[in-house]
Amino acid sequence: MAQNRPQGEDYLAPLKQLLAGLVVLLLIAIFIVWRIDSPRVERFRIMMVDQFLPSSEWVMAPMTHAVNLIRDFQSYQSLYEQNQQLRRELQQMKSWKEAALQLEQENARLLDLNKLQLDAQLTWISGIVRADSGSPFRQSVLLNVGEQDGIQNGWAAMDGLGLVGRISGVGSKTSRVILLSDPYSQIPAVIQPSRENALIVGDNSSDPLVDFIENADLVRAGDRIVTSGNGGVLPPGLLIGQLVVDPNGRLRVRLSADYERLEYLRILRDYGTVEISDPRNVLLSNQGLDTDTTQEPSDGG
Repeated sequence: MAQNRPQGEDYLAPLKQLLAGLVVLLLIAIFIVWRIDSPRVERFRIMMVDQFLPSSEWVMAPMTHAVNLIRDFQSYQSLYEQNQQLRRELQQMKSWKEAALQLEQENARLLDLNKLQLDAQLTWISGIVRADSGSPFRQSVLLNVGEQDGIQNGWAAMDGLGLVGRISGVGSKTSRVILLSDPYSQIPAVIQPSRENALIVGDNSSDPLVDFIENADLVRAGDRIVTSGNGGVLPPGLLIGQLVVDPNGRLRVRLSADYERLEYLRILRDYGTVEISDPRNVLLSNQGLDTDTTQEPSDGG
């Protein structure tokens, strides 16, 4: 066996040399043919290209497919990034729209507040509602103005539509407004056009009671109710709301103030306000609607 291996190798060596020589000769022949500038040779070259080029397309197909996949992926990635950018811009535009709507609503409320018709002798302080009581037994809101702003107990608080309540509790920087719907709220009022005196009594409902009317036959649903000014509890002529009749036949007032959207309130300076232990006594004092009540408002608003 050991002697056969050298003989086999000696046999293959000339064959390898012969094949190498043939390959070299073939390459030289191809080179020479490719370099010859002759019409016949040119036709031969074209025929060879036509024969081998179509058959080589399947060799390039995987690479072509891979290149197309890369291009498609890059295009998809670009579209995805553009989509995400558009989503971010759309979300930002929605945020801007919501902010614009909030500003528009706040501006409308401030305009309503400025349109409020008040006695020329009255001045006011504007306050922002910070919180409400959230209690079923007390109806009140907290304002961001207090003693340092000159706020005093008993002063009237109004929104852009009507009377909201009275100041009841003043701190250094805050004050509390007892709403007309609070059970402890009792406001002397007059019903127009009959000029019947009444007492607006809170009972934790959205429409407080209208009580202690001397002649109920003279009033009708829809009549306007304003503060009477009797006893100096509040300035006269402040709009409270309209007279309505509930399903039980009791007279109530539908408040003009919008309790659902209390954000800004106007606190009326009224240095003639007095504390009253029992507002019912005001109705028995035989005092009419005193529009000439002397007040001492401070300058500014």
